[in-house]
Amino acid sequence: MTDLQTLPTADTADAVDWFARKLRHETDPSDVAAARAAGEQVTLVDVRNQASYDQGHVPGARHIPRPELAERHAELAGLPNVVVYCWGPACNGATRAALELSRLGYPVKEMIGGFEYWAREGLAIQSADGRSRRPVDPLTAPLS
Repeated sequence: MTDLQTLPTADTADAVDWFARKLRHETDPSDVAAARAAGEQVTLVDVRNQASYDQGHVPGARHIPRPELAERHAELAGLPNVVVYCWGPACNGATRAALELSRLGYPVKEMIGGFEYWAREGLAIQSADGRSRRPVDPLTAPLS
């Protein structure tokens, strides 16, 4: 069994560099929602398959399934603040999409938590049934 006192830690300068770099490449649902509410232009890209997108997605998100990204990336040319997302923390589709877009020269961020946490935080979702909100999961956002 490992005790936290025996785990090696990075020196603070290395930690500052690591966390600063991480934040330059990641965002989360609440930060995206706050940016949109403040009027910032955010280009959200849902990289899940069609069935998942149809089941529910962030309103206004562009749908480009990850396997189609190589042929459709030009649809994102010149658009501001590209943020990709997939289902949730157990899905690395957004990470793969962000890597692919980065290799193609796009500045991009990954929305950690994905659509799962977007919905769990009670933010608006769009589906074939229209626009709705799910109840806030008390484990993800404080209830007022």
